[in-house]
Amino acid sequence: MYAYIIRRILILIPMLLVITFLIYLGIELMPGDAVSFIIGPEAAANIPMERLDELRESLGLNDPFIIRYFRWLGGILKGDFGYSLTSGVPISQIVFSRLPATIELAISALLFSTLLGSILGIIGALKKGSILDNVLTVAGMVGLSLPQFFFGLVAIVIFSLNLGWLPAGGRIMPGHVNFFDRLPHLILPTIVLGSSLTGGVMRYARNSMLESLNKDFIKTARSKGLPEWRVNLIHGFRVAMTPVVVLVGFRLPMLVGGTVVIEEIFQWPGMGREFLSAVRGQDLPLIMMIALFIVSAVLIASFLIDILTALIDPRVRLE
Repeated sequence: MYAYIIRRILILIPMLLVITFLIYLGIELMPGDAVSFIIGPEAAANIPMERLDELRESLGLNDPFIIRYFRWLGGILKGDFGYSLTSGVPISQIVFSRLPATIELAISALLFSTLLGSILGIIGALKKGSILDNVLTVAGMVGLSLPQFFFGLVAIVIFSLNLGWLPAGGRIMPGHVNFFDRLPHLILPTIVLGSSLTGGVMRYARNSMLESLNKDFIKTARSKGLPEWRVNLIHGFRVAMTPVVVLVGFRLPMLVGGTVVIEEIFQWPGMGREFLSAVRGQDLPLIMMIALFIVSAVLIASFLIDILTALIDPRVRLE
């Protein structure tokens, strides 16, 4: 197991380096630079080129691309993320103030979709061909095809504006400091964000469970006279969950990307909402760091999923 973890880490490091390079290259190809943003295009037109070159030289923008990339990367490794062009606040301060909200929302949606999708998928497999199975299949298709922004707006109208059961947005109210006080704010964004993933997990869990129940070791377990619930839940469930865990790992990028839309709809003060604000303000250093954090989170989560998969199914370690 230790050798497998080391192999995965050795793969993860070059992937992170490639991603940092692609993010920096993408920002480099965008029109304009930090000087044109700080001064503004109208003011820049009235400033002599010599003065603009001096400003670019002072900021190191005249250095070759590869030198600027390694300088940026070295700053990140030292914990220096730079400053926001719009607010002047250190980017590390912005990121670490927003990160807990995004992690809270993403983990809630992941747990909600994985648990609900797995349970409904197993029920569908055990009740194959029944009315309940057909209803769950249709519900899964609806969850997969319904756009998150539309589902979010409908949920706000029904459960917040009409019924008044849950708050329409925000994360915290004055005087509400612990998780359980914030829980009502978390319910709607969690359900909306996890809805599309729930449908996928449910379908995959159902098919995987059906395949597992037809294996020889299930027939052997039944021939030994084991109770049906034990055959299904202990023997069938464990094997069926391995591909589901892999699926959840592959869907993580969609989940992280979905937080950008959901945070904006529900006014959730997380990284996704800050990212949209940075894009509107063309705050290039902040855009780079938030993109890097999001992608890194996806890779690290995928790494953890790989480890979890290897723990569930020892055959994975030999691949």
